[in-house]
Amino acid sequence: MIGLAVLLSYLIGSISFSYVIVRLARGIDIRQYGSGNAGATNTLRVVGKGPAALVFLLDGVKGMLAVGLGYWLDGSPAAMILCGLAAIVGHNWPIFLGFRGGKGIATTIGVMAVLTFQAALIAGIFAIASIILTRYVSLGSLIFVVGLPIMIGWIGYPSPYFSVSLVIALLAVIRHSRNIRALLAGTERRLESKDR
Repeated sequence: MIGLAVLLSYLIGSISFSYVIVRLARGIDIRQYGSGNAGATNTLRVVGKGPAALVFLLDGVKGMLAVGLGYWLDGSPAAMILCGLAAIVGHNWPIFLGFRGGKGIATTIGVMAVLTFQAALIAGIFAIASIILTRYVSLGSLIFVVGLPIMIGWIGYPSPYFSVSLVIALLAVIRHSRNIRALLAGTERRLESKDR
């Protein structure tokens, strides 16, 4: 059953709420505007706060749903971890959109809120503080994913949770490679930047 759970979780992750909501709201493909990313931040810049908040919420929920699916179909921590990871991979590389998706942060938040709530909360506080202070969403996102294994190790979660957090951090760094270069060059766009 674990294989089925992982496959279904990938398909759940592949549902791009940014693409769907922006298509319904504006009749456009979000990937053709702004940063080209099918995620909540680009939705904010292209369409506005309401749709972006909805995208963020739904992307987080699908991560939580995937972990719950792993628990329901298999019941083991390994299944829950693999299903959560599959949802993130699905969000980043969705089969329904030619493998051109988002960066997986909201989905990661949903996954890790279920798997390692305390660690996710602490890392999230640092991430939010960073975004408030610098206005760089990408920096806050990277602080969150890099902070996760640190917090998981510090709190003392079992080693599989630490291992998956390292994989998630690596995926996020890969997806944010352009943002990292822009941050280092001082050309990264701040939160209030608009692309309308």
